Amino acid sequence: MPENEGQPRPPHHPHDKGYRQLLADKRVFLELLKTFVREAWVEAINADDLILVNKSYVLQDFSEKEADVVYRLKTRNRNVIFYVLLELQSTVDYLMPFRLLLYMVEIWREIYNNTPQGERESKHFRLPPIIPAVLYNGAGSWTAALSFKEMLNSYHDFSGHLLDFRYLLFDVNRYSEEELIRAANLIAGIFLLDQKMQPEDLAGRLQKLAGVLRRLTPDEFRHLPPG
Repeated sequence: MPENEGQPRPPHHPHDKGYRQLLADKRVFLELLKTFVREAWVEAINADDLILVNKSYVLQDFSEKEADVVYRLKTRNRNVIFYVLLELQSTVDYLMPFRLLLYMVEIWREIYNNTPQGERESKHFRLPPIIPAVLYNGAGSWTAALSFKEMLNSYHDFSGHLLDFRYLLFDVNRYSEEELIRAANLIAGIFLLDQKMQPEDLAGRLQKLAGVLRRLTPDEFRHLPPG
C-alpha cells in the first residue's frame, strides 16, 4: 500500500485557515457582507439571524476539497431563510462555478432529505436560496468565470433555458487602500494588511489603522496577520 493511501487528505487551502477561523465568528462574517456587498438583502439581516453550519460538504469528485464557510441566515422583515456559501481561494480556480454548483446541490439535497415527505411533496415546498461567494487573496487578478453559464459551451445559443448564477467575489487585493481605511473595521483592516505590499509600507498602514486597532478585543487582535 502506498505510504499515504488510506490517510485522510488535508482540507484545501490550509494556508487560509486564518480566514476560516475569522469568518466562523458571525459578527465578522456579517461585517464582511455589510462592508462589501451593496444589496438590499444584506441590510435585512443582523448577527442574531446567522447560524454557522457546522458541517463539511466534501464532493465525491473533489475529495481533496471541502466547502469552507456556510451560514444559514434569516431576513428580519419576511423571515426568509437562505444560505451563504463562501469559498476561500489564494489561487485562481477555473472550475469554481462548477464546484460552487455542486456544493449548492449538496446543501439542497441535505435539506430535501431532512424535510418530512409530506411537506416536501407539497406544491408549497420551496428550497432556500443559496448565495455563493468567493474570497480571493491572490496577487494576480481573478480570471475565472464569474457566472455558471460561462462554463457552458455555446451558452449564447440557448438563452433562457440554461441554469445560471453569479457568485459574489471578495478580491482582497483589488480594494483600494482608501476604501479599506474608510471602512474602519476588523475585516477591512485584515484585508489591508493582507494585501501584497512592500515591507516598508506595513508601518504606514498600521499607523493609518491605529484607531481601528485600539478598538479590537484581544480575541479580534489575534486574527490580524503577523507583521
